[in-house]
Order: sequence, then C-alpha cells, then structure tokens
Amino acid sequence: MGFGDKTNWIWSPSWGKEDEEIPGLLYFRKEIELGDLPVEGTLNISADTRYKLYVNGTLVAVGPCKGDRQVWYFDTVDIAPYLKKGKNIIAVSVLRYPVNPAMGNHSLFRTFTPGLYVQGWVSGQNISKAETAGTGTEQAITADETWKCRKNYNVQFCHEEEGFSPLMFHEKAAGDSAFAGWKTTEYDDSDWENARFYVIFEMPPAVSPNNLFERPIPDLYRKKRTFKGVMDIKKSVFTADQWTAFLHGKQTLTIPANTEEMVEIDAGEEMTGYIYSAFEGGTDSKIQFLYAEAYQQDGFAGPAHVPEKRDREDKVNGHLDGYKDVYQVAGYGTEKQSECFETYWFRTFRFVQIKIQTGVEPLILKRFDYEETGYPLEVKTQVEVSDDSMKDIWEISERTLRRCMQETYTDCPYYEQLQYIMDSRTQILYTYAVSADDRLARQCMDDMRHSQRADGLLNCCYPNCNPNVIPGFSIYYILMVYDHMMYFGDKKLVKSHIPYIENVLNYFRENLTDQGYVGQVGTVIGNRFWSFIDWAEEWNPTSGMPPAGLKGPITMESLLYIYGLQHAAKLLDFIGRKEDAAAYIQQAEAVQNSIRKYCTGANGMIQDGPGIEEYSQHCQVFAVLTDTVEPEIGRRNLQKTVEENGFTQCTVAMRFYLFRALEKTGLYQYSERYWDTWKNMLKLHCTTSIESDSYARSECHAWGALALYELPIIILGVRPAEPGYKSILISPKPGYMTYAKGSVVTPVGKVEVSWKKEEDKLQINYKIPEGVTVKIEDMM
Repeated sequence: MGFGDKTNWIWSPSWGKEDEEIPGLLYFRKEIELGDLPVEGTLNISADTRYKLYVNGTLVAVGPCKGDRQVWYFDTVDIAPYLKKGKNIIAVSVLRYPVNPAMGNHSLFRTFTPGLYVQGWVSGQNISKAETAGTGTEQAITADETWKCRKNYNVQFCHEEEGFSPLMFHEKAAGDSAFAGWKTTEYDDSDWENARFYVIFEMPPAVSPNNLFERPIPDLYRKKRTFKGVMDIKKSVFTADQWTAFLHGKQTLTIPANTEEMVEIDAGEEMTGYIYSAFEGGTDSKIQFLYAEAYQQDGFAGPAHVPEKRDREDKVNGHLDGYKDVYQVAGYGTEKQSECFETYWFRTFRFVQIKIQTGVEPLILKRFDYEETGYPLEVKTQVEVSDDSMKDIWEISERTLRRCMQETYTDCPYYEQLQYIMDSRTQILYTYAVSADDRLARQCMDDMRHSQRADGLLNCCYPNCNPNVIPGFSIYYILMVYDHMMYFGDKKLVKSHIPYIENVLNYFRENLTDQGYVGQVGTVIGNRFWSFIDWAEEWNPTSGMPPAGLKGPITMESLLYIYGLQHAAKLLDFIGRKEDAAAYIQQAEAVQNSIRKYCTGANGMIQDGPGIEEYSQHCQVFAVLTDTVEPEIGRRNLQKTVEENGFTQCTVAMRFYLFRALEKTGLYQYSERYWDTWKNMLKLHCTTSIESDSYARSECHAWGALALYELPIIILGVRPAEPGYKSILISPKPGYMTYAKGSVVTPVGKVEVSWKKEEDKLQINYKIPEGVTVKIEDMM
C-alpha cells in the first residue's frame, strides 16, 4: 500500500477553512442503475461526524455510533429492500462538527479530516459475489469522484444555552427550493460538484476516523408515532378538535396569511424522536418548535437556579419553556411534493409548543409527527407484588430506562445525553434485570476504559470531547465489571479490564494520607476535579459534595476506594490471581482501620470528613456495604439516619445503595417510606423518574429506574449465586410486601418465583431452567 492509494473516504473539494469553524451539513448523491434481476445490496458506511443514509428518498440508517480518537465505527446496512429496477439514488446527509469541542455535541468526537466512508456492492439475488465478479451483474459502490456533493448553508446548529451547552444540535433552518427532492431519482444534481477522494496519506488507517471497527451494538429502532392531542391553545383560528384531527393525519390546516398561531401539544409521555413536519405554500412563514419535559412555575430552585416544577400537566398555573428549533418556510411545497422540516438529531419532549407566524400567503400544514427512537430494549421480566402502586412505578421506571438508552447509556435525554459512570452502573444492572442483554453494557465498559487518563482516573462521562473528572466515579466502573462477571462469567472480558482497574486503584493508593485514608482529591464543581457524591439538598451549595470537602478530605471517597478494592479482589480471584486479590483485601483493611480511627465520631457514627462533626446517611450506607463497621453498629447507625432528623439523606441518585444497605442489615422494611419519592412523582403526573428529590432539573434520569431491580432481584429474590449464573440464588427480601410473583429473565433462562408471607415464614414456589442448580434462602 502506498501513500497515494485511494481510500473509501470522500469529501467536498471546495470545503474551506471557514467551513471548519461552524457545524455544517454536506449532502452527497450517488446514482446506480439496476437491470431486470432481483437485487441484493450491502453498504458499509461511516462519517465524521454523523450521517443519515437515504435510498430512493427513504431514511435507511443513522450513524455511526459514538467512538473516539482511537476507535471509530462503521455500520453495515442492507439496502436491498429499498432498491428498484432502473435508476436508484443513494443519498447521504453528513453533519460535520468543528474540531473545537465548544462548537459541537460534546459526546461526538471529530477529527481533523471530515469525510464520508462508503464501501459496498449490489448484485443479483441468489448469485454469489464470486460467481458474478466481473460479469456485469454486480456493481461495487465505493467512495469516489462519481459521487456528487453540495453544502447546505441554510441550516445552523445552535447552542441550546448560553452557558454549559453539550448538545448543540438544535436548528435554525430555512427552506431552499434548490434542495427540493434532493434524495430522489427525479432531482437534477448537474450543478453539484464532484466529490474528491482521500488517499492513505490524508486518511491514515491507524487513527480515527479511518481506524474502523464494526458497530458493536444493534441499530436503534425507529417507530412512526403521532402526538396524543392538544394540551392548550394559546392563539388559533382552529379548534382543539381540528388540531387533534390534523395531528392524527386526518386533515390539513390552512393558516391564513399574516396570522399568528400558538398551540401546545402533548405526546402523552416523555419521548425521544425525530420531529417531522410538512408544508405547502406559506412563503416566509416562520415556525418555532419549543420542546419541554413539563409545565413549570415562575420560581427557581437549587444551585443551578432551575425552574420550579409542581404538577407537570398544570397548564393553568404553569408554562412551557425549553429548547427550540426555528424553520423559515421557503414556500416551494406543492400538493405533490411538500416542503419538509426534519430534525437531524432526535429531540426529547413530552410537550411541544408550536408557534407560527405566516407571511404574505397562507400556509398549509400537512403533517406534524415524529419517529420514536432508542436502543431496542426487550423487557422480558414481569413481577407482581402486594403493593399495587408498584405497577405504575414500574411503568415510569421502564420508560425512564428506555429513554436513557440510545447509542450509549445517557444521564438524561434532554439536557446532556452524556454517559456518566455512576449513572450507567445502575442502568446496566436494571438492563440485566429486565432483559439479560449486555451489548450496550459491554460497549459502556469499553468506552470507560478508553477514557483513562495518565493518572489512572477515568473521565466521569464518556465519550466526551472535554475533560471531566469525578474521582469517585472511577470506582463505579470497577463495579460494572464485577456485575458483568456475576451475570455472564466472561473471563476474557474481565482480563481485558483488569489493567485499567489496577490503574484506577493505584491512583487512590498514591493519594492516601499519612493517616491512611484518601486525601483531598477533589472539591466543588469548576475546579480540577469534582468530588460529587449526591444531589442532596443540604449539599446543593457545594454542588453535590459533602461540605466537609471544603475543609479537607471527604470520607465517602475513602469508602468508595475500599468498595473498589473489595470488588477488584473478587475479579482477580475469578481469573486466578489469588495473591493479588489477597493484597487488595489487605489494602482495604488498612483503609478501614484508618476510617475507624480518624472518621468515627463520639456517637459511633462515620463522619463526612475526618474529625468533622457532620454526618450523612451516605457514609453510614457505605460503611455497611464495605463492612467498615461491625454489623450491629452499622445497623444501629443506618437505622438512626432513617428514624431521626439531622442526617443528610440519600436522594434518587443514591437510593440504590441505600436499599442495598437496608437489605444487608435486615432493615429492608424501611424501603416502604422511600418509595414515597416515586409515588409523589406519580401524583405530580411525571411519566419518567426525576433526577433529584431536591430539585428536578431533569425529568428523566435512569438512576431512578430502581423498581426494575428491586422487584425482580430483591423482592422476588432472583440473583446469581456465583459468577456467570452457574447457580441461582433465590433469596426474597419481602420488606413490607406480603406476596410477590413473577418471572425473571437471566442469562441461563427464565426463572419463575412466587412467595407468600404466612406469619413468620415465606411459602416459596419456583421453577428454574433445566440443568441449573439453585440455592434457596428464606429471608424472614
């Protein structure tokens, strides 16, 4: 291979320096002619930064999935179902973000070489590639100068907020008749330029984007959906019934010239989808789409000064606010060929406010709907418990998890769409519990190790073009690998992650104080490292960090270090490195002794910082989970934080770990009072789990999908007894429940369990997959 050899990457020959300063859209077209034979066709495709592939006007694929500077993905797409005899058009829209991280989506890496990668073939159906090679019945589809390309200068991708703006995919767009029908066979592209191909010297295969890997996860699904109906009409010449009929595709709406419309519509639930609208006429009409998760109040809450929310459906006392798209209608739409606005990236919404100002001619609204999208999660676990309210809590939990599963796990679909380690650890466990699907989890763990810094810590969220470190979050990565070991028992996977786990733990060991606990490795947000623990209300002024961190180290980071050592020891033992496992246990015990000596108050409770008389539920929880305190002391301390005031409480983010400590200390009956958080969400008409008890910036945070784990794994009691589910443990924790029944999907098959509380015993019935051993524990 020589430096001058062609690659399968192309781009615009007229792309200049000014084009690299702002996000831009570049369109590509390729014409292929097919004979009488039935056809089959495969296309490998990628782009820097994103692509949307159309065949004969139909959207076929969106990608590639998120990579980084070392790993770039391509998709293999079956295009045969979209091809036809005669002329065919393959059209690709490429969104190119500048290299400057501030000028694009933070979770999408880009390189210094923008490009579209295409490599594929089309041939007769039932005829092998070997037989048809060179016979004229097979056509190669490659990235070369026969592709036509043209930039669309009429679409601007905008910062969604003045400050922290990690998405940058909302659009200010204007219609242009020059692009009408550009994805179809009838379009004339004679005035488009021919693409230029890259040679190996320009596109080296050792680094991104030409360092290509097959897509590791399934394609995201796309499902056509319509809006439920009208929520409120602010100003309109039409009735609510007319708007609803339009939204359901039963009629068009003709808005007179020089008329303003404002209507608020309801999707019925928190949703992620590509917005699609179509028009006829209406030259110079301006349409604004505002996407909101809830109706909000005039007041503000929390350190980020986020809007106050009460009843999410209260249109009388509340109002909608949110991120916007704006479209300027060109007016070229006709009865046969509409003018269309289609969002390039999916939007997150429950309510959409449509504001229209027509110009000198009427505007005919022909369509407004969307394509729902997300990871193809298949929920197979079903559980019924005595608390009937858990049905609705399960429903919003499942929806929350779905909305936070896209090409990666995400913290929230509306504000950031970043894959945070702490969030993802519990999301992965919830995914295992309801589907036994580990594909997105495997990618998540790979993403995290790819983010490792020279000091051993991981970026707290990744893929991310920007550095962002929360030291304690690196420990949750270790827990991810441990969880996968218990569910799937994959030694090869564990071995691949062990070097990265060792680097994480080395960082904490190197930052131990002379007293033996972890020193001050972070502080409030905005500094080098952020020592976030939880969004507890008392910690809002210190951005989720215990205030003890303003004076020195926080105990939680030492407890997390201990927790990481203990789980890493189990991983090392699993792969046969028993001496190294024992060394980690010894290290953990040394830090435990330091915590007992320097971080225990006169009341016997674990302090938030060494010698600081501040106490939280969090430290008592992790002291229990790490066995840093004696069982009876841990039980007493934890119970005190539940029954008495004055202790910072675990919020939605940390409720999973609180429940683990309640379970371990025999206090699981107290879980009943903590489900009130979710019951209150239902009262306020939330359709997904909120981010925080103290203020709900995000309406959809999947660390709150806790019911998906508690019901099948804890209350029904189905879990792995040893790595890889080689045996099953059935160990129900009834808590306040009186009965439970259901079926739980596991990597070794479906497990059916039912139990009923009778006086001081549980009557348990179960059915397990053939050939699997089981261990039963009656936890009454």
